[in-house]
Order: sequence, then C-alpha cells, then structure tokens
Amino acid sequence: MSYSFIEKKLLARCAGVIAVVSVAGLIALTTGRRVSAQSPPGMVQMGREIFRFDTFGDEDFWGAKLNLHRAIAGSKAGGTGPGLSPAAALGLGLKVDADAIPGQLAGEIRAGRVDLNDPANTLALLKLKAVVGVTGVFNASGTLSSIGIQCALCHSTVDNSFMPGVGRRLDGWPNRDLNVGAVIALAPNLQPLAEALETDENTVRKVLMSWGPGKFDAELVLDGKATNPFTGGSSATLIPPAFGLAGVNLHTWTGWGSVPYWNAFVAVIEMHGKGRFADSRLNGPRFPLAARAGLANIEIDPDSDQVTKKLPALHLYQMSLPSPKPPASSFDPEAAKRGDELFSGKARCNECHSEPLWTEPGWNMHAPRDVCIDSFQADRAPDRAYRTSPLGGLFAHQKGGFYHDGRFATLGDVVDHYNGCMNLGLADSEKRDLVQYLLSL
Repeated sequence: MSYSFIEKKLLARCAGVIAVVSVAGLIALTTGRRVSAQSPPGMVQMGREIFRFDTFGDEDFWGAKLNLHRAIAGSKAGGTGPGLSPAAALGLGLKVDADAIPGQLAGEIRAGRVDLNDPANTLALLKLKAVVGVTGVFNASGTLSSIGIQCALCHSTVDNSFMPGVGRRLDGWPNRDLNVGAVIALAPNLQPLAEALETDENTVRKVLMSWGPGKFDAELVLDGKATNPFTGGSSATLIPPAFGLAGVNLHTWTGWGSVPYWNAFVAVIEMHGKGRFADSRLNGPRFPLAARAGLANIEIDPDSDQVTKKLPALHLYQMSLPSPKPPASSFDPEAAKRGDELFSGKARCNECHSEPLWTEPGWNMHAPRDVCIDSFQADRAPDRAYRTSPLGGLFAHQKGGFYHDGRFATLGDVVDHYNGCMNLGLADSEKRDLVQYLLSL
C-alpha cells in the first residue's frame, strides 16, 4: 500500500496508537473536573461535537447514491476523474482546521514541502478529520469508500491564521466562500437529485452551478423554482450566520420555524440524514415536489433515527454561540457613537432591530411591502414574509452582500434602500455614521 506525504508523517507521529475519548472524558481532560454528558455544560460540549462531526448517517446519500467520494478520490485512488486536490478544495471554499494538523506536518506545509495540488493529500486531510464539515469514510485498505457532511460545512469557517482557508474554527460564522452548488456538482451521479426535481442531470448541474459562493437553495427540493422572476437571478439565498440566536424567535431569512425546527429540516431533508421530520405545511400546493416526495411526514424506526435524539444538545450549542465582537480597528468609534443616536432616532432602525436582540422580541416577521422588496423568496415560505435579521456580528458576514439574496453589495446600499423606502431624509454624513455603528455591533 502506498501512502501520501501527509499519511507518512501522520503514521510516524501516531505510531498506530488509537485513542477513543468520550465527550465527558474530553471535558474532564481539558478542565481537570468531571462533567456529566447530561448536565448543561456536558450537553453544550456534546452539541459542539454533533455540530462539527456528526453526519446523521447522510453518507448513504452523498457517498452511496451520488458517489461524491469517487470524484474527490480521483481515478488514481479508486475513484473517477482527476480527483480533488487541497488547492482545488480551498478554491471551492472548503476550509481546513489547523488544530487537526500535527505540528511536524504543519511545518512541512509552511515550508512548501507538501504538494497541495495532489488529491492524495486531500484524502490524508480527510483521514485527519481536518476538512471542516466533511467526513471521509475509509475501508480497511485505506480507500475512500464514502463521504458525509456536517452542520459545520456551511455554518463554520476558519480564521486563516495558518494560511488562506486554513486556521482555527469559527463556529457559527457563515462560510461565504463555500460554493455549495459546485461541490455537489462534482458528484458523478446526480440522478437522485434529478428524480427529486423531476428533471435531468444536466439541468440539475446547471442549476447548482448558478448558485455561486456562499449561497444555497433550501426550497429547491420543495417547489422546484430555480430562478427569481423579479431579478432574473438564482433563487439561492446567502448562508446565514448561526451565532447570536439566543432569544431570537424564528430562524432563516423567511422564518420557517425555530432553530431546532430548522436543524431537523436541514439534517433530514437537505443533508439527507436518517431521521424523523414532520411539517404538514409541506403538503400544500405551493410545495408540489415536497408533497410528491412525502416530505411532510418522514417516518423512520426510532432505533434507526440518527437525528432526533441529537437535536437538544445541538440546539444548546448553537444558543451558546454569541455574536462575535468586531476588532476595534474595523470601525470609527466616534462615527459609531453618532450612528447609535441615529439608529434609535431619525433612522428608525430600532423599531424592528430592537437592542440587544437586534430583531423583534416575539413575531419578527414582515410582509415584503414593509421592506420595499419583491415577494419571491417570502412566497416560498409558509408565512409569505421576511424575518427581521439580527444585526450582531455584521462585520463577520459582509462577503456576498446583504439581505437574503445578497442584492445589496454593501451596508451603505442597505442604508440607501431604507432611506428611500421609509423616506428617512438621511444626509450622506448620517448614512456614513449609521454604517459605522452597524459595523460596531
């Protein structure tokens, strides 16, 4: 058996020793005290492990059905095509956890002695569990036999402290570099998606490639609508942040439900994990594909359910993620102070973005006319409305634009939109001050 450079370094370092540590034991090792997995701290830690590493059994879809692992491995490693090199993976917006890379290997990478254009090194990184949000399943001979994905794929990024695309994890931060559609389009077999969408594989691939970085269309498998007729653009929406949600009522841009609702929806319907899901609203005529596929009531034997029992811990972990604070050098504090007065006064922002939740306590939804935009994405959701998005940590997700579909490139554009929509009469200097305040949140 031949090994990649990374595998040889890993084998030399680990010397074949395998350690299995429970979640509670891991906390005890790092904190020096015993923590029950059923206690709130233990459940938060368990939720982090679920968020980062649990596939919910979805490798049966991404691997066994779509054969995505074969495209990643490449023909030289038992797959198909050229394979996916680390450089190409980073180019697609996938991230690498620097803490999962052994120290000696990290030094070799920094010295340029690791070929980042070799797909064999992607497989080695998968064996290290270093690719954020992706799990490789390997057989006894070391061949990649399947692939699974986790919550962290879309809702984590890294701080680039090691190199671009490689660093320490930033859980809850949306990965606005990740080209989800292009990653899925690598799969040799898109027939399962084509059947779900009642079309052909070429059309599926074209739609996937239309999304672009940082976007995903969760409703596509429900209604089959791939284009926004008002804008002519893709129907995909920006990946939202998963931090700062404690106390926030509805989740997602169009308020489908609470955080645990959306966790179940995504784990079962989007990630194709093995779990129970129920929402009678999906039986309506607005969701023809969902109704035909029986997505309104997905049943599974409780002993085979790999999702439901994990929802409480996953929810607790997400609620524990605060909005990150912006670096002091990233905004003008004096301008931000003036912007604060405008936010609660002349600009009327606080009428909806109530401090400190930065959204309404209670029913945080608005009709499209209230915010002066088209109704397309709202009409794809049960309440035909848009959620007031929390504003904490705005600095962390400026890439890709603002609003659900990134239609406003900058915060200045958002302020201009509301200035006209609500006849606020803001002067240019006031607009600039308001932007600096938003960047300070």
